[in-house]
Amino acid sequence: MTESDNNNRTSHDSHEDLLARAFRDNAPQPSADEDPGTDLSGIISPTVGELDLEERNALRRTSDTTIRSEEIQDGFEVEYRKLRLEQVILVGVWTEGTSAEVEANMAELSALAETAGAEVLETLYQRRDKPDPGTFIGSGKVNELKEIIAATGADTVVCDGELTPGQLVALESALNLKVIDRTMLILDIFAQHAKSKEGKAQVGLAQMEYLYTRVRGWGGNLSRQAGGRAGSNGGVGLRGPGETRIEADRRRLRTDMAKLRRELAGMKTAREIKRQRRQDSTIPQIAIAGYTNAGKSSLINAMTGAGVLVENALFATLDPTTRRAELADGRAVVFTDTVGFVRHLPTQLVEAFKSTLEEVLAADLMLHVVDGSDPFPLKQIDAVNKVIYDIVKETGESAPPEIIVVNKIDAADPLVLAELRHAFDRENVVYVSALTKEGIPELEARIELFLNSLDAHVVVLIPFTRGDIVSRLHEYGTVRKEEYGADGTLIDVRLPRSLAAELAEFIVEDNPGD
Repeated sequence: MTESDNNNRTSHDSHEDLLARAFRDNAPQPSADEDPGTDLSGIISPTVGELDLEERNALRRTSDTTIRSEEIQDGFEVEYRKLRLEQVILVGVWTEGTSAEVEANMAELSALAETAGAEVLETLYQRRDKPDPGTFIGSGKVNELKEIIAATGADTVVCDGELTPGQLVALESALNLKVIDRTMLILDIFAQHAKSKEGKAQVGLAQMEYLYTRVRGWGGNLSRQAGGRAGSNGGVGLRGPGETRIEADRRRLRTDMAKLRRELAGMKTAREIKRQRRQDSTIPQIAIAGYTNAGKSSLINAMTGAGVLVENALFATLDPTTRRAELADGRAVVFTDTVGFVRHLPTQLVEAFKSTLEEVLAADLMLHVVDGSDPFPLKQIDAVNKVIYDIVKETGESAPPEIIVVNKIDAADPLVLAELRHAFDRENVVYVSALTKEGIPELEARIELFLNSLDAHVVVLIPFTRGDIVSRLHEYGTVRKEEYGADGTLIDVRLPRSLAAELAEFIVEDNPGD
């Protein structure tokens, strides 16, 4: 572990400690002739996202002593526990695509490893028709990998793909080193970033489902011999070895998985109640979905000033964040920031986070955020669409209309932007930069235009005694014209159809001409 790693904090700071420290660090320091502690002006209050980022960075590394104590307390005798990657070598297999695409895939794997807290020492990939069934990369590359490990002193090998249990055992035996695959790496990142009780339960369930077929024992000496009287289990000479340790581990995994599924089922009820309340409020629901690190949280901050966690890392957001905002025409909307997608997203995570991803299907509109600075944004779009298609297929619901938001245009290659403009209909794509706010007004206008297409356009006459209805029209609709007459307030308004149905008795004209 490097010296900089030793300088990182390992204490679990509370939010109150983080808040106090942020206030202290940002406060102006008094001069020598001033009374310290009396002037509190100029203190900058940190946002929730800044506090979350500071807490996450403080807990990114853990000392070896803590790791060992956690492993001793761990009830499962399995190879995979809480991964604390140090110095890693990345290994991939090139089966299709161009060399540039392979380099981009390995760069993404490097970003995943760094997000998990590792230092990437070397990258190695091999051109093959398909991965080797025994060792993933073949015996020749295994020998080459041994030499690289000896030269660099790496302690972990990360493979860009999902290894079978046999491949995992074969590689670890040949290299005498810890080997993990892409799925284990993503699960570890999710375990680090999960914050809410539901998020932690979802990640825990995904980890256990992945571990179940990969639990390994250490031979018959860990078996539990069956005992008892003759006849109860076969008698003298016929007693079996009993339950092995690996069987005990799997049994405990099944028990804990069933417990987590029950907990998640209970949480689903509470989440559906909250979702139903949002839908009943007639406020339009807008889900922000897209590839991981495409800038979804930055976009919601740019449009709402919410101050949610923003980090230049993969899977920075796991727990859905819902924020209410007001568009330029005064209409109130609710934005929901969801977990990001990635190519080859583990099926265990798709299943565990299905309830979270269903937030996308329940929305009136989906903003599909794309990283314009990525060399292959169309690949990202395909990966996101595949996950959404799988959820739609399983739930039987339909996906909401979408607006593709190409983000980070300030850092994008002009050739890549030209490719995107050629690939998509101009009416369905908006090019923005959440950092510089370029294109944000156009995106808001596009959202307003879409919501107007869902609304009813009516003219209502509201009695002066019903000021509450006038307030609701201003809050939930777009008032185009308002006049005061002898019988009440005459309002030309666009509003949700459900609200228009409630106010049917006050409607004097339906679909008036512009």
